[in-house]
Amino acid sequence: MSVKNIRLEVMQFLEKNIDSFVQNYLIPVEKIWQPSDLLPNSQSENFFEEVTELREYAKELPYDFWVVLVGDTITEEALPTYESWLMEVEGVKQKEGEDGTGNGWAKWIRHWTGEENRHGDLLNKYLYLSGRVNMREVEITTHHLLNDGFDPGTDQDPYKNFVFTSFQELATYVSHNRVSQLAKKYGDHKLSKICRIIAGDEMRHHHAYSDFVERIFQVDPSEMMKAFYYMMKKKITMPANLIRESGGAMGDAFVHFSESAQRIGVYTSTDYVDILNKLIKRWEIDKITNLTDEAEKARDYLMRLPDRMLKLAERMKVSEESYIFKWVNPATLR
Repeated sequence: MSVKNIRLEVMQFLEKNIDSFVQNYLIPVEKIWQPSDLLPNSQSENFFEEVTELREYAKELPYDFWVVLVGDTITEEALPTYESWLMEVEGVKQKEGEDGTGNGWAKWIRHWTGEENRHGDLLNKYLYLSGRVNMREVEITTHHLLNDGFDPGTDQDPYKNFVFTSFQELATYVSHNRVSQLAKKYGDHKLSKICRIIAGDEMRHHHAYSDFVERIFQVDPSEMMKAFYYMMKKKITMPANLIRESGGAMGDAFVHFSESAQRIGVYTSTDYVDILNKLIKRWEIDKITNLTDEAEKARDYLMRLPDRMLKLAERMKVSEESYIFKWVNPATLR
């Protein structure tokens, strides 16, 4: 049997438990928070007072903080690209059966998308109300990112895709959680709560995708190990790696955005290594048995990789000067 057919069998095997995955890792629509729960109530007589309060708190936040918050928002707003990418994974069928609603994996992706969609919606509204950023420039960058697409290098391979999503959801948790901590430090408790709640969603999603990988290791350990090796050797591509400003070239803003994140400690190169270590520990890579010779070599590479990457991370230099984005004018923050 071909590797592709085995993957399809494994996806069908996992699909039998898709309802339990949805129940365990996602929250019903009627129970989960919505953006309006965390923003000024536009139907309230106190709406303008609440907006004024939000804007006053926002005045204390520094330049690099706003750059990172905008970048995180744009990343969340590019959700349509991520959904369309996941819908192309082997084993996912958008339409199946008499009702044409798709198979179990399509159900998972749509429910996951529903939860993720609230993040960009909430952060976008916060940025708009804060009055601290150039919303038209932010919107242009988001539009470009959607137009430019996204290629995580996973092809249609579900194993590689689940490694990517396991890693990326945890990275997103780290970023939103750190932004929450910084907002609290600067006295903006409302923004801190917003980012903390979004981070909570990302952690749940991380656990879901990590569970998928864990179950694949149980039934197809060698191919799953090789997929993990492949993704880490090529390095995980961040969803915003093609980010650009108006008039700019594809991807030219990503390095500057990353430097802002590193300068204020929101997401650093050592965080990348830490996430890799967490995945190795979560999936108990050192204890997996019944591997082929090729998979054993892949495991050896993975076990040595964190130390090698940490040495590189420690030598990395980040510019001390902030790049001036069109999204945020430092003069308007004074």
